[in-house]
Amino acid sequence: MQDAWQTAEDIRTGMTSAVDTVSAALARIAELDGEVNAFTVVLEETAMESARAADALVRRGSTLPLLGVPVSVKDHIWLTGSPATNGSVALRDFVPPEDNAAVARLKAAGAVIVGKTNNPEFCYRGYTDNLLFGLTRNPWDLARTPGGSSGGAGAAVAAGLVPFAHGSDGGGSVRIPSSVCGLFGIKVSRGRISNGPVLGDVTGLGWSGPMARTVRDAAAMLDAMAVPMPGDPHWAAPPAESFLA
Repeated sequence: MQDAWQTAEDIRTGMTSAVDTVSAALARIAELDGEVNAFTVVLEETAMESARAADALVRRGSTLPLLGVPVSVKDHIWLTGSPATNGSVALRDFVPPEDNAAVARLKAAGAVIVGKTNNPEFCYRGYTDNLLFGLTRNPWDLARTPGGSSGGAGAAVAAGLVPFAHGSDGGGSVRIPSSVCGLFGIKVSRGRISNGPVLGDVTGLGWSGPMARTVRDAAAMLDAMAVPMPGDPHWAAPPAESFLA
């Protein structure tokens, strides 16, 4: 699979379209995710609407950095109108009323959210299984785990279902699946990415982070997400230059 950064460049320059790119990702999810079980929900209709909107932006000369590129969001993270169960039957019917700040920033950068990915109940295991969605498998070897708690995200990227994915990490939840799935992931500094509007987990350690096949994609995704939100209790000092640079 071509990396996300080059895909965005190809969409901006008309080498391909967001509609074709997102359609291909959705087709691959339909073909492979029955075995891998990375996704808890696939947002086909809204993803295609977003893809058509991205192509309209291209025609108007938009230079958004992630324009039209498919991305997934971890199940427990808030995405307006989509269940955020955190892998628990206690939250099986919870649908958040607004976007998490990291999700909002990905949208603002032009990324197209194609679905949400599995995590263990309340993200407290290093493998990915729960009573709502079942066991997620490592696409390199279906008998093995993709790790956790961002195991669905790791499996989705490793299987080529999306070029990069949103994960979160408090005690290894990006690092473990990135390691066992052969990806590049980052556990960011405290406050680098906003946890708003919810202030994160009870430990104060958990923060969103990128998971990707390449360092360049992870850096581009981090640049998109690392924007402060008014009221954040923590905020890391901005770097001297972009992560992509």
